[in-house]
Amino acid sequence: MDVFVYGTLTEPERVGAVLDSFVFVGAAVLEGCHPVAGRYPTLAPGGETAGRLLRTAEVDALDAYEGVDSGLYVRVSAPRTDGGTAAVYVGDPDALASEESITWPGTGPFAERVRRYFDGGEVVVRPVHS
Repeated sequence: MDVFVYGTLTEPERVGAVLDSFVFVGAAVLEGCHPVAGRYPTLAPGGETAGRLLRTAEVDALDAYEGVDSGLYVRVSAPRTDGGTAAVYVGDPDALASEESITWPGTGPFAERVRRYFDGGEVVVRPVHS
């Protein structure tokens, strides 16, 4: 699976501490979300975020690292401009003590609002080919 990473998981040493097998497949830009600093980085609607595409089969290990089961982050899927999809982890701004007030459109729980935003075609991953 390809994962768009934009925070600590852009660092090979950090990824190596989490995953046994991975490869960075290149730079990418997430269009439709901008980065937000806080206790841990997250995303907010609008703008764009520079990052990398990480390829691994160890999704369970990434989910554990990102705290998906505890609701710290939600894993969503975004289409790639070159075909296929990439997973993206979006952190709950309330749980992460974000430095910016973040509002995801719609009503309902955080994860549902993020999924609707991503499913609505607002977000794409654009690999950067050199």
